[in-house]
Amino acid sequence: MCSDSRHVERVVEVTSHPGAAARSRLAASWRRSLDHHGLDPGQKRGVQRITEQALAERRGQSEAMMLVAAPKLDALFQLVGSSGCGVLLTDAKGVVLDLRTSKSDVPTFEAWGLAPGSDWSEASEGTNGIGTCIAEGRRVIIHRDEHFHARNTGMSCMDAPIFGPEGELIGALDVSSARAEQTEAFNQLIAAMVAQTARQIETDNFRAAFPGARIIVANTDDSEAAMLLAVDQDDLVLGATRGARKAFGLNHAGPIASLPASDLFGREDGPTGFEKAERAAVNRALSRANGNVSEAARNLGIGRATLYRHMKRLGIGGN
Repeated sequence: MCSDSRHVERVVEVTSHPGAAARSRLAASWRRSLDHHGLDPGQKRGVQRITEQALAERRGQSEAMMLVAAPKLDALFQLVGSSGCGVLLTDAKGVVLDLRTSKSDVPTFEAWGLAPGSDWSEASEGTNGIGTCIAEGRRVIIHRDEHFHARNTGMSCMDAPIFGPEGELIGALDVSSARAEQTEAFNQLIAAMVAQTARQIETDNFRAAFPGARIIVANTDDSEAAMLLAVDQDDLVLGATRGARKAFGLNHAGPIASLPASDLFGREDGPTGFEKAERAAVNRALSRANGNVSEAARNLGIGRATLYRHMKRLGIGGN
């Protein structure tokens, strides 16, 4: 029996087992692929591609993200490209918008269907790095025979979602490889770099969305969550990243109802990183202004009275 046939049998056997989807995320994704999307794990037809016109339209819709992401894709490719990996950026639907790979690997990536315009949604390709990352809104590693389609089992894919300035999913970052010698341990190392790069893209995209705001950054060890708030000169919250929304119990996505930032910082159940970041920002401004509150306030882009309120709440003295 050929390896493709064995893979198809395994997918069918696992998904037919009672309770398998509840115990395993992989089995749940296989079940979605089989039952919800009506896919066949033994399908031979290649990856679907959208037209050049449709791709241009999607790139236009994701232009802001692509501009921010471009240098990050270059930097990530410099780290992983020599090992035969490619770096891909997709939109929220799983369509590849941009690709970094070596010239010698271009034909291989084209043959895999890893090219701009290719549709790697779970609805199209079943369980795979890009599609499953988007479907579940989390970082994933899909290693070789964890893919749904037998024709994709030669690949390893490491992915992380990218969330927009209003908490919405706007894309996915993917590193893919078909090197047979690529181990699961090596995948874990690449996955950490992918998650960090996706977080950088999300952070820079958020900053670009609020150019006139003061950005407060939380101290966090969570590589999957960018924790930022955008605050105006009146100390009102203009926006928050997905991680900050979750931490402070704000709405999951969409515009945020106007509220003072101090209301968030004062919550006992909130992370202390925001207050630490704010204290550090105020102390830096005062130090650069040699303790002159008026000058420090101007440098921070807020009013003198507003800065005094922050200093009082933070327990910072000033002249």
